[in-house]
Amino acid sequence: MDPKTPVVVGVGQRTNRTGDPATGPLDLMEATALLANADAGGDVLRRVDSVQVVNLMTAQYVDPAASLASRLGIRNGERLYTTVGGNTPQLLVEKACDAIAGGTRSAVLISGAEAFISMRRARAEGLELDRPGEQGPSQAVTIGDSRNGLGPAENAVGVMMPVQMYPIFESALAARAGRSPVEQREWLGRLMAPFTQVAATHPDLAWFPTARTPQELSTVTSDNRYICEPYTKLLNSIIAVEQAASIIVCSVEVAEAAGVPKDRWVFPWSAASAHDVFYPSERPNIDRSEGIKAAGRLVLDAAGIGIEDVTTIDLYSCFPSAVQMGAEALGIALDDPRGLTVTGGLPYFGGPGNNYVAHSIAVTIDLCRQDPARIGLLTGLGWYTTKHSIGVYSATPPKKSFAKIDTSAEQARIDASAVSVVSKDDLGGEVIATVEAMTVVHDRETGPASAPIFANLDDGRRVVAAAADSSIVSSLSETSLVGQKVKVRKGDSSPIYEPV
Repeated sequence: MDPKTPVVVGVGQRTNRTGDPATGPLDLMEATALLANADAGGDVLRRVDSVQVVNLMTAQYVDPAASLASRLGIRNGERLYTTVGGNTPQLLVEKACDAIAGGTRSAVLISGAEAFISMRRARAEGLELDRPGEQGPSQAVTIGDSRNGLGPAENAVGVMMPVQMYPIFESALAARAGRSPVEQREWLGRLMAPFTQVAATHPDLAWFPTARTPQELSTVTSDNRYICEPYTKLLNSIIAVEQAASIIVCSVEVAEAAGVPKDRWVFPWSAASAHDVFYPSERPNIDRSEGIKAAGRLVLDAAGIGIEDVTTIDLYSCFPSAVQMGAEALGIALDDPRGLTVTGGLPYFGGPGNNYVAHSIAVTIDLCRQDPARIGLLTGLGWYTTKHSIGVYSATPPKKSFAKIDTSAEQARIDASAVSVVSKDDLGGEVIATVEAMTVVHDRETGPASAPIFANLDDGRRVVAAAADSSIVSSLSETSLVGQKVKVRKGDSSPIYEPV
């Protein structure tokens, strides 16, 4: 075997539950890095020459990778910090493997954490969880795409958060399946209930390790209110968790020198990254992911396998629409007997900011160790089904050496497919448009609050519009305008519409 072959040798995870002593994200990362070193069964951490940290959402740090390295006694080497994106843990593994195979790095520590509850409690009680000099304006060297995930058209109608955008995708998926919003909500309970069952198998790690029935997930109650239709609270990821995970990737040469037993080795067979047309408003098909489709095909081709050869699957699952779009892009049935998650997914295992995929990698590594014939595939996703990183893993050495996959040709094709978006100032008068997707956004206290739509003009351009008045919003709850005509005209801050 080529001594520069990259191999994952150690993983560590920790969930810090409410009521535990207050702990910051750097404390959690330090703990999981030590767990990963112990998991390797050898002395790997001191050989690390690159420390890489996934973007943290609970506090601003001067250089979290440098702070983590200092805490661990890693004195020399590279320090990197990612931009925002749930794809970034797998992206870091991809880039680490490429650097190791190319001989520019020998051992890489990848770590991420969030401590929303502890950090909130610390601020309220005046506690200082971090060491002097760790928090402050960022000076870190960053890696990844730093663009914002939503454009001016989305922002103009108040669509600024994942909880608003993913239900818009869902409405288009429901219409394509021929289901009403209520039927879709009930169907989503059946889709996601198996995720809760998997989460329940991880009682020490999952944030919500409770198996739930489809009815519990989909029935609207005072404890399971609508967030944005058709999603109830239990169909959304909850960001307020305290979880961390670390991964150590090194060369075979380093693994042997550090005395890592071979039963700890898991090989990244292939990895690829791509993105969809960046702003959802500009995508030709709002309910499909060309980025996942392109990266998935290339990563399987590079591994020399088909999707039918994969044993375990973890699809990024921030919201049900992401699961459906990922499965379709990869050619996986939603009722595939292999299952669609190894953790329980973000709504139930936990969605710690940008670092969920570090957990799905860690669980996949453990499963591959249990059965060397197992092949695991996982996907990472950033922003709004936008940025994608996909990896294939096995404890069996790959048929081919790891190689970075060039997705530039596919990316150019995807980018060129963008459609033009009409702003309010482009509307000379009233126009007729056909609704492609929508949601009804709920206020916690007052119910339906807004109803943004994505609609297509006859000339192929897209328009994103807000309801012309509040009475329209109220009338649309648990109904769908998808496929129907609306009248669109210029409003004060965005295009506005009313049904025909």
